[in-house]
Parts: sequence; C-alpha cells; structure tokens
Amino acid sequence: MKSYRKELWFNTSFRREYLNITNEVQAAIDESGVKEGLVLVNAMHITASVFINDDESGLHQDFENFLERIAPEKPYSQYHHNGYEDNADAHIKRQIFGREVVCAITEGKLDFGPWEQIFYGEFDGKRNKRVLVKIIGE
Repeated sequence: MKSYRKELWFNTSFRREYLNITNEVQAAIDESGVKEGLVLVNAMHITASVFINDDESGLHQDFENFLERIAPEKPYSQYHHNGYEDNADAHIKRQIFGREVVCAITEGKLDFGPWEQIFYGEFDGKRNKRVLVKIIGE
C-alpha cells in the first residue's frame, strides 16, 4: 500500500472566503500514483474548514448569510473567547462546517457525484494557513 502526504497553503484576501481546492487535491492524487484508495483532506487550523458542496456563488453567499446569523463576527464583545483575540465566531463556524473530508479514489480520480467539489472554508483569514492531503491506496 502506498502513502502520500502533501500540504497545501492558502492566504486569503478576506477574513472569510470559500476556495475550490478540487484541482489541487486531484493534482496530489496524480503525484501520489494511487489509483484505488482514499484521500483525507483536512484543515490544519481551528478557524478553517474543508467540506464538499456545489461550486455556485449564490450558494456560497447563502453559507455566509447562514453562518453570520448563527455566529456573527461582531460585536466582538459578545464572545468570552474574544478577551485575547477577535475570532470566536471563526471557531464556531469551523465547528459547523467541519474539519475534513475523506473521498474515494477510483481509477486515479476523485470518485464524486454530480456537482461535488472540495472547498477550503476560511473564517479568520489574511494569513498563511495549511491543509493536509493524505492519500493511501494502491
């Protein structure tokens, strides 16, 4: 069985952003040489997420609206965590969207249904953060 590890680095222009990283994950699969197996993709920071959904801008705005209703960024004073930082909302948003995805690899490709794409969700951006891609298989 093969094992392959790669880090992807992101530095978003905005505090909150959704980046389609499907091509980067597929490139890592291609580099690994794995034809049948699994890929784990996980955010290595507690204010970011990796998830699967549709790449549609209206839906991404719906994500933003939903998350802001549940855990609004401001006022910062509403959160106990914000005594030292101003990112409590980002921690909560990450809990909602999750840490990672595990995807099947079949014939060297991500084995997805229609419209499925992998996204990096940034909730406290404008600085370097990484995503781990771990591939195992034959």
